[in-house]
Amino acid sequence: MTTLIKLGGSLVTDKLVANSFRRDVVCQIAAQLATLFANGDGLRVVLGHGSGSFGHVAAQKYRTVQGVANAKERLGMARVGAVAAELSRLILAELLAAGLPALRFPPSALLMTRDRRIDILETRPLQSALQQGSLPLVHGDIALDSLIGGTIVSTETVFAALVEPLGVSEIILLGQVDGVLDDAGTVIPRITPETFPTLKPLLGGASGIDVTGGMLHKVEAMVELAARQPRLTITIADGRREGILLDLLLQRRAIGTRITAAF
Repeated sequence: MTTLIKLGGSLVTDKLVANSFRRDVVCQIAAQLATLFANGDGLRVVLGHGSGSFGHVAAQKYRTVQGVANAKERLGMARVGAVAAELSRLILAELLAAGLPALRFPPSALLMTRDRRIDILETRPLQSALQQGSLPLVHGDIALDSLIGGTIVSTETVFAALVEPLGVSEIILLGQVDGVLDDAGTVIPRITPETFPTLKPLLGGASGIDVTGGMLHKVEAMVELAARQPRLTITIADGRREGILLDLLLQRRAIGTRITAAF
């Protein structure tokens, strides 16, 4: 089975400062992944990351998520794609430095949308990379859209589309919070489709600029995904916590918030 891991934009960048890369955070995550790969056990991982202060700042400027209809907007979309790729290359460099067989798979080259929803997705290159033991790297990206010209797809949207074709059993979303918090600032240990309506008013948006919706969007999308894929486990946790991936994937500790189809 495959595990999808996302490094949130707020984790790998400072969303309040344009093009700010948190190299130290990515370096420690890369070291944990290297330990996991060295441990073997047939681990299959697709790593994703948000665009943070790279892609989201540019995307807000050009309003790409709303569509692309003329030459100015096409140029804007191209610039959004370029800056998102810039962050991805920085992360790739840290993965390679840690000795990981990481390969970039920009979603803009693998998919098309129709009215902001993924309509076409080519997964065979990703499947082949996983079978060979490589570490595919994806990210939130621009997308050509057959109805509105172009848009932006979040990493969570890409992940949701990969669950079935890649046989995904687990998704881990790492950010700068301990999990999903209630109104008292306490981590909610479990969320299901049944409990989400009551919890939804407690969720806010994003810290800094996020054109794809922030925490509310992430949790809502993951709850809907869990309802469709009852065998899937989704964890939201703090990526700054020392050894977080080792705790979750090797020690199997219950950390952060888990989203499942049922308790």
